Amino acid sequence: MTAMPFGVAWVGFALVVAIHVADEAVHDFLSVYNPSVRAIRARVPFLPIPTFSFPVWIGGLAAGIALLLALSPLAFAGDPRLRLVAWPLAIVVGLGNGMGHLIGSALKRQRMPGVYSAPLLLAAGAALLASAAC
Repeated sequence: MTAMPFGVAWVGFALVVAIHVADEAVHDFLSVYNPSVRAIRARVPFLPIPTFSFPVWIGGLAAGIALLLALSPLAFAGDPRLRLVAWPLAIVVGLGNGMGHLIGSALKRQRMPGVYSAPLLLAAGAALLASAAC
């Protein structure tokens, strides 16, 4: 089985991240995230984990998705620098974030915001990782 072309995987990943952000937004992700951060900070005050207002959170994620899409011509050209960027992006945003939503849902025994699109995120992260390695 061959990996999909890098540009296709890159754009697919960006679009899946957009779907995931919409999933989180519709299911009120910040109502879970911000209290969790406050609880972590109470136990480990030196960790610099931010809390977010909705406009800052959605604006930052929208800007990140727009940047991914703006870089897509470089991805289709197979730019080696973008392939290097794809590795941590696929691992952290795709695989790590997707697993985090699934594991969090299992541990809390309820569907956490973002869990519906988490399998897509895992698949897109794996595809980006595989295509970046070629």
